[in-house]
Formats: sequence, structure tokens, C-alpha cells
Amino acid sequence: MAFEAENIRDWLGKKVVDPSGSKIGEMEAVYYDTATDEPTFVTVELGMFNRKRLVFVPLHGATVHPDHVTVTVEKDLAKNAPAIETDGELPVEDEPAIFEHYGVDYGPRSGRRLARR
Repeated sequence: MAFEAENIRDWLGKKVVDPSGSKIGEMEAVYYDTATDEPTFVTVELGMFNRKRLVFVPLHGATVHPDHVTVTVEKDLAKNAPAIETDGELPVEDEPAIFEHYGVDYGPRSGRRLARR
């Protein structure tokens, strides 16, 4: 299901699940491609107590439901994705690793980057 950029933010705090329905975590933030202004990744909170971290999960092909968002990647792939601390920021030099982890072409990115909104 396609969704408008402003609508995906309505699911912040909701569960993010894989295609089989396994919970990956809670949606923490939406990251947009600054060149296209399209939502590209969400960060999902993983871990317990003082060991929490945010992993990046792609939104391509995601579907929204009343109480969760289903993404197209498996839970294990998402859990092993590049992560940042819960209070951290994504350095621009770390962006290619996120795309590579999911087999997505990073392409020529001059002046482009992921921006949290």
C-alpha cells in the first residue's frame, strides 16, 4: 500500500513487523531522502533497558495497518542492520552501509542524504 509522506508519521510508536508477522520493534522515527522528499527508512527500537539501539529498516513496499506497519524485510535481517544509539544521529558517511545491508543501490548521492523528521 502506498502512503503519503505525512501519513507514515502517524504510525510512530506502533509495532513494525516482518512479512510473517514477527515483531521487529517499535517505530521510533522516519528518515526521508532529501532529494526526493520520500520516506525511505524508519528507525526501530531494539533491545532492553540500557542496551537499546535504533536499527534502520527500509520502507519500500511497506503496508500500514491499524496497529502496526508491515515491512518487506525479515526480522533477522533487520535486527542485524546498522544501528545508532537511541540518542544518536546518523553520520552521512554511515549511510551507504545501511543501503548496502539491504542490497539497495546507494547511487550517486551528491548533496543527498537521509534526514530524520
